[in-house]
Amino acid sequence: MTAKEKAEELVNRMYEVDAFDDYNNISMQYNHAKLCALIAVDEILTALEQNHWQNRMIIDYYLEIKQEIEKL
Repeated sequence: MTAKEKAEELVNRMYEVDAFDDYNNISMQYNHAKLCALIAVDEILTALEQNHWQNRMIIDYYLEIKQEIEKL
């Protein structure tokens, strides 16, 4: 899966969770989903950094995913 595809998948999964809240409007829900996806990626990166010498390729992949989420 490309980083762009993974970014879209993460945001869409977060959006589905947030879509149950009828109080917010759609654009707020999508922005909220993006922020949640960014938080999830940051948590993954923090965990991977503990053994960064072993996880360099995966860290680079998640950094690319983070950039793609920010572009959405």
